[in-house]
Amino acid sequence: MSVRRVMGTEIEYGISVVGQPMANPMVASSQVVNAYASATVRARRARWDFEEESPLRDARGFDMSRQVADPSQLTDEDLGLANVILTNGARLYVDHAHPEYSTPEVTSPLDVVRWEKAGDLVMLDAQRRAAQLPGGTAIVCYKNNTDGKGASYGAHENYLMRRATPFGDVVRHLTPFFVSRPVVAGAGRVGIGQDGRTRGFQISQRADFFEVEVGLETTLKRPIINTRDEPHADPEKYRRLHVIVGDANLAEVSTYLKVGTTSLVLAMIEDRFITTDLTVEGPVAGLRAISHDPTLRQTITLTDGRTVTGVQLQWEYLDLARKYVEDRYGSDADAQTLDVLARWESVLDRLERDPMLCAGELDWVAKLKLLEQYRQRDGLGWDDAKLALIDLQYADIRPEKGLYHRLAGAGRIERLLDDDAVEGAMHDPPTDTRAYFRGRCLEKFSSSVAAASWDSVIFDLPGRESLQRVPTIDPLRGSRAHVGDLLDSCESAEALVAALTR
Repeated sequence: MSVRRVMGTEIEYGISVVGQPMANPMVASSQVVNAYASATVRARRARWDFEEESPLRDARGFDMSRQVADPSQLTDEDLGLANVILTNGARLYVDHAHPEYSTPEVTSPLDVVRWEKAGDLVMLDAQRRAAQLPGGTAIVCYKNNTDGKGASYGAHENYLMRRATPFGDVVRHLTPFFVSRPVVAGAGRVGIGQDGRTRGFQISQRADFFEVEVGLETTLKRPIINTRDEPHADPEKYRRLHVIVGDANLAEVSTYLKVGTTSLVLAMIEDRFITTDLTVEGPVAGLRAISHDPTLRQTITLTDGRTVTGVQLQWEYLDLARKYVEDRYGSDADAQTLDVLARWESVLDRLERDPMLCAGELDWVAKLKLLEQYRQRDGLGWDDAKLALIDLQYADIRPEKGLYHRLAGAGRIERLLDDDAVEGAMHDPPTDTRAYFRGRCLEKFSSSVAAASWDSVIFDLPGRESLQRVPTIDPLRGSRAHVGDLLDSCESAEALVAALTR
């Protein structure tokens, strides 16, 4: 494989109610999601189908007991919070104290960027609609990962992998990559430590919140490698690698490289191409050490005795990836794979010479440059509250307020997609995965769709005593090529289900 595989992201947004610091975040999150659903979902709102979910299944071969699981892990329970499926195939819902947007399944890094950016626009529209409701108040969402008071919330990635790949290989080869990946994909943060009390700036928003190397949890004892084994596909063929160690990115190049380079490393692991031992001594401490040094000079020790910086460790993976693509594809490598390799090399080269050379592409560098300008102008120390506010304002998703958006609008941060492409993805599903079938059914037959999930659409049809489940277990079936003509030709959900079950 190349950078192309079935993948997607899930973003939990920070939320605040203007002028109400003690407001209940679950209530505010529900207001945001429900406001969007009420304004955009026609006829009956389809519920999310939890029947096939298994969040406590562990890739190491066992199921965690529900009695010992933290409540935050029980994502297969309907808590009665706001939950809606969108016509673009995505899911918008409340995850405990945060509004969350899960992209539809896509097959390329650039499409991850497109449908994740569409999620930012969905959330922006949702918070504006919530404020316009009778008695509504101004609610602001932030695309970040910590409230600065010791709490963290996730930006998760999902990658479909071959089930035949030994999970031990995934852990061994992916851990060093994740330890060093923040130098490319970090979002940047003012403050060191989970509560941010120690003065300074670090590369990653999330690094200080990871405590173990491998585990099933996502909100406590967070692991670098998460073992949740919930493929949302044929479990005999696939596993879904659930990655929780990343940051929520606003810069499009950061997101593109984050998922593109990870997909390449996974391809090498699947094909057993990596024979070099890059194992890190104390990876949790190494992840934090790399994050805490924006000069990128901090070294970590490998088990073979070598000491390397985060950038040098990324070079190791890039060199392997170049050899892998040349060996497996030669001149037939697809354009996006070649672009990821070229951008990866360019970024690492400039990070090694002077990180500030990447201020137009990477979130953490763009943020650091902005903060340093304020520090020099006003003589601010890293413990000055004004810097923490600037950090937060960078993540504000409102174009007129968010500092990322101001930088991008001024041409100081590179865009990979134009506004029309992103706006289209708010409503249109990707055409090459099952998300196309899910999204088109919601758009065309919304009054007949009772429920849906990643791997099914459930119809409530007149004259039928029971609900009709249409399974979508193969993520690459249900695309426009497979069902586009059928969906166009069917005038009713009854006709569609009859044609599918004939």
